[in-house]
Amino acid sequence: MDHFTYKDGRLHAEDIDLDAVANAVGTPFYCYSVRTLQRHYRVFKAAFEGLDNLVCYAVKANSNQAVLKVLADAGAGADVVSIGELKRALKAGIAPSKIVFAGVGKTTEEMQAAIEAGICQFNVESEPELNVLSEVAVSMGQVAPVSVRVNPDVDAKTHAKISTGNAENKFGISWGQVPGIYARIAALPGVEAVGVDMHIGSQLTDLEPLKLAFTKLVGLVKQLRSDGHDIRNIDLGGGLGIPYDPAEETPPSPNAYGALVREQLAGIDARIILEPGRLIAGNAGVLVSKVVYIKEGDARRFVILDAAMNDLMRPAMYGAYHAIVPLKEPVGDTPSWVADYVGPVCESSDTFAEQRLGHALVSGDLVALKSAGAYSAVMANSYNSRALVPEVMVMGNKFTVIRPREEVDAIIAKDIVPDWL
Repeated sequence: MDHFTYKDGRLHAEDIDLDAVANAVGTPFYCYSVRTLQRHYRVFKAAFEGLDNLVCYAVKANSNQAVLKVLADAGAGADVVSIGELKRALKAGIAPSKIVFAGVGKTTEEMQAAIEAGICQFNVESEPELNVLSEVAVSMGQVAPVSVRVNPDVDAKTHAKISTGNAENKFGISWGQVPGIYARIAALPGVEAVGVDMHIGSQLTDLEPLKLAFTKLVGLVKQLRSDGHDIRNIDLGGGLGIPYDPAEETPPSPNAYGALVREQLAGIDARIILEPGRLIAGNAGVLVSKVVYIKEGDARRFVILDAAMNDLMRPAMYGAYHAIVPLKEPVGDTPSWVADYVGPVCESSDTFAEQRLGHALVSGDLVALKSAGAYSAVMANSYNSRALVPEVMVMGNKFTVIRPREEVDAIIAKDIVPDWL
């Protein structure tokens, strides 16, 4: 459930008419609903009630400080993959003891910052990384808490570009190497094994791959404990999908996921760490755009928007579906049509939807691209020298610009022309 609904014939974010926001800030812009963020976190957290658990929001999904503050106030921790995300999480008020640091390429600078902060654990992804972490911790006179990310070689049945648990993926340590890695941790100074970590992919719509992965994980935990390792944390990662297209996707509910975790980890005394990102933020945001032109081609009709692939990369990268709805609520006699919805960037991949059935539009109409709260603003760029667009947050009948529109002149001013030219 989200809080983007039609009221009096206009699409609202909570109690705010999105047309009024467009008039105030221009288009395109992202808009996030506080109540939706809060509800999604609350529902997910409740699915694990009674279990010792820590919910660490995946900051990469949407890292705006205002979004992080909403979730910090709700009690969330953070899953970070860079020093920038670590600093964002800390600045938003997320306790270091609730932060896990993931990622395959952690630098010494990032390790130092995380150790100084006192984070919950490092999710280590290779032996070379482990060796460097040991050296960094020893040089600081500290002991770094370590959880090894294992690769179970389980097909997540998701898009190839967001699958992370297959043997050919770059993530995690292969299954057969895991016991040796934990033996290495026990022998190294400056590091301590506190857990085990697994994440098999994103936008999962089937619990069966997770069930298979968790079965393997429980067996591994038992083996590691019998080998003398004090496994206190079991990090299950994130990845539960959202219904981008309700007609085609019916992801499991958080309650169904919680039931699976309870069933698979029954009798395992450990703290469960969970890392939802898209599930919390995805349907808590929309991208509002204006129709610039309607172009009638010989074979197709094109709706040309002022938003582009640099504002919402997912369709170009993954062929991803995003519902597109008009801000003015269609009535019974509104004509329908089939059209391609595209942006102004000079790439054929700058396409949001192909041959999509929808309601007829005219130049100047406003539309909302739904499910744009995750992996949208964070992936945005200034290709074609297009400025980054504003982010707006709504709570009740209030809205605030939480990231202003970038100025094109400011983008150009970053360039430095050598004095020898």
